[in-house]
Formats: sequence, structure tokens, C-alpha cells
Amino acid sequence: MKEREIEFYISSWKLIPSTGGVFDVWVNGELIFSKKEVGRHAEPGEVRAGILKAVEAVKSADVELAPK
Repeated sequence: MKEREIEFYISSWKLIPSTGGVFDVWVNGELIFSKKEVGRHAEPGEVRAGILKAVEAVKSADVELAPK
């Protein structure tokens, strides 16, 4: 999925910083990554993969709700 396509399915996103380099990433009200929970920095591509997973869930719901 291309970057511009992803934007269509994201109604909100938040990067919430905290002290000590801890941060959370939220997309559409879903926690995608929490450094505090996993106790480490995100691996390359890990946050993007979480975002794509959240987008796919919204995309699938759109297909299910589409009139037939």
C-alpha cells in the first residue's frame, strides 16, 4: 500500500512522548507501539507494519459495510 493510500484510512494518529525517551504510537484509537510496554526501541519497519495492520482492519470493515 502506498503512503498516500494509507492516509485515507487514518482518522487520527498520535505520537505521545514521555520522559526518558519512552513513547507510544496510536492510530485510529489503537495502540500500535509502546516503548514502555516492550522495553526497547522499535525495530526498523515495526511501527509502519503496525500502522498497515490498523489500516487493513479499517479497509476490511469498509468492504464489509459496502452496499451489495
